[in-house]
Amino acid sequence: MKPSYQPKKSSEREDQILQALARMLEYPQRKRITTAALAAQLEISESSLYRCFSNKSQMFEALIEFIERTLFVLINKILQEENCGIKQIEKLLLLLLGFSQKNPGMTRILIGDVLVNENEHLQLRINQLHDRLEATLKQALRFAVSEQQIKTNFDAAAQANLFMCFVVGRWYQFVKSEFRRDPLANWEVQRLNLLPAELR
Repeated sequence: MKPSYQPKKSSEREDQILQALARMLEYPQRKRITTAALAAQLEISESSLYRCFSNKSQMFEALIEFIERTLFVLINKILQEENCGIKQIEKLLLLLLGFSQKNPGMTRILIGDVLVNENEHLQLRINQLHDRLEATLKQALRFAVSEQQIKTNFDAAAQANLFMCFVVGRWYQFVKSEFRRDPLANWEVQRLNLLPAELR
């Protein structure tokens, strides 16, 4: 089921604004989202928007917080419940691709597509999120090494970076195809090439 934006401790109007922004991000037409367009979508005045958020950057920041919270709740569940490092890795990759598939608008944030003309700290925050995700994949790989599921001289950092490059590449293709190229397309075939024999 597709998750909808559900911010913590926000007013009903803030919730409505962020849900509308998330919906607008799913439009395949690549138009810059303005507060005027967002207000028109909600049939409210721009001043009503600014009573909830001082600027558009705050709205994007709230959506980034939603992405982080959603992903890491699910990531932590995988790491806690899955005792096999190899399976942790596969489930983590499926989670990242599946989240994109179900949330096309959020994927535009994940690749920075809609942040180009926004405050640069938003892109820095996305970069930090990518780093955290890569570190999580590296952690799972090192766990697999410690469990002797992978040879001890395996380069976990290099492999984690390869995984992250693959995920970001699929996110990018999904957005640039106007959401026609499914991030999970051909996964069953590609994973055989992506995951070395010792990871299967």
